[in-house]
Amino acid sequence: MSRFWVLFKSTAVRLSALYILLFAICAATLVFYVTAMSERLLTSQIRESVQQEVDQVGRAYDAGGMNLLLRTMERRARQPGANLYIIAGPSGDILAGNVASVQPGVLDEEGWTSLPFRYQRYAEGDQGKRHMAVANIDVLDNGLRILIGRDLGEPEAFRVLVRQALMIALAIMGLGAVIIWFGIGRNALKRIDRMSAASKKIMAGDLSQRLPVGGSGDEFDRLSVSLNAMLGRIEKLNEGLRQVSDNIAHDLKTPLTRLRNKAADALDTPDTETRRLALEGIISESDQLIRTFNALLMISRVEAGSVAAEMSTVDLSAIVADSAELYEPVAEEAGLALTSSIEPGIAVQGNRELIGQAIFNLIDNAIKYSSDADGGGEVSLRLDRRADGICLQVADRGPGIPAEKREEVLRRFVRLDESRSKPGTGLGLSLVEAVMELHNGRLELSDTVADGGDVRNRGLAVTMIFPVK
Repeated sequence: MSRFWVLFKSTAVRLSALYILLFAICAATLVFYVTAMSERLLTSQIRESVQQEVDQVGRAYDAGGMNLLLRTMERRARQPGANLYIIAGPSGDILAGNVASVQPGVLDEEGWTSLPFRYQRYAEGDQGKRHMAVANIDVLDNGLRILIGRDLGEPEAFRVLVRQALMIALAIMGLGAVIIWFGIGRNALKRIDRMSAASKKIMAGDLSQRLPVGGSGDEFDRLSVSLNAMLGRIEKLNEGLRQVSDNIAHDLKTPLTRLRNKAADALDTPDTETRRLALEGIISESDQLIRTFNALLMISRVEAGSVAAEMSTVDLSAIVADSAELYEPVAEEAGLALTSSIEPGIAVQGNRELIGQAIFNLIDNAIKYSSDADGGGEVSLRLDRRADGICLQVADRGPGIPAEKREEVLRRFVRLDESRSKPGTGLGLSLVEAVMELHNGRLELSDTVADGGDVRNRGLAVTMIFPVK
């Protein structure tokens, strides 16, 4: 019973019950109205039929007197389905006719009976069924009373038939509603129980749990899908927070330790030049820490979507061209050639500053890790429109990244052992990935040399894929 009340607390179930109740009321009202109108129509037809009989009998009395009246009524009373015919004396005693008795007081009136009356047929005895009829009573000049009426069995049978049909229909509808409630209610309660169990685990701290999705596409599924997406987002943010905390504790400990040691050395040395160099080193380390925290702040803002409102249509071709022009002298200084192949007129919906920052990070990384390539190297930028979206690729001929480590390098502060000798924080690719997620795009890492080539200079191709508008 408690499960039933839990089900009945559901808005959908209450609305269903209300609709069934309203339908039942409307159906009952309609049936009773149709029944009453049909009965009234039948009664009206009966009155017209009786009135015709009265007129014909009256004409017979006018034409042949009492003898013709008696013969006419006797002949009509013997016909199948005959009306009610009574000839009664002035005191109301039945003298002739096809009716054994009538309700007391009926023959005292003249004209149409105000209400249906009871009568008894011949051969039914005192315990026989009492029938109902309406009649017209006419008083002759000699005081005799002529009753001509019609049995109301047909309208009554019609009314009973309609009411029985109504009761059967309402019973079937009620039984069907109970069966539907039972079936849907059990399924709904089971789904609610599964959602409650998953919710308890989530509240206990297991954010990997997901609400069940039945695949029917109903309100429960849509709610579960939305909540699961929210849980996935929360889980990712929490994982990022834990990762950042761990990385800050490990990766920022070294520069802070160097800062402390340099400050201690500066205090211990009396030489002014040595102190100046130590202070310059402290400033350099501090600038690197500031850049690290600025990058972390930018990634957090992007992942939180706080810059989503700044989206607009931007000319991606112009941004890439400006970036290539800006970094060309930097590449030449590093002994590299920066080439570009840019399809003109490509625009995307996005944030110009974030897209520019992501391109700067990729070009800077490509120049940084290609500068030691044997025989020089090349960094290429390519922007074109493909079937799967708008692709912006930055490729180099440096050492590249092994396929099994490409997911790892997208995490914050992650730097491979072979890249530790280069300056950096390990946040560049994390920022690029966050920017692409904000723009509903994706980031792909692959080898520049398709067949693998010389593993020492296989290169890395980073592709930013924007969705087509």
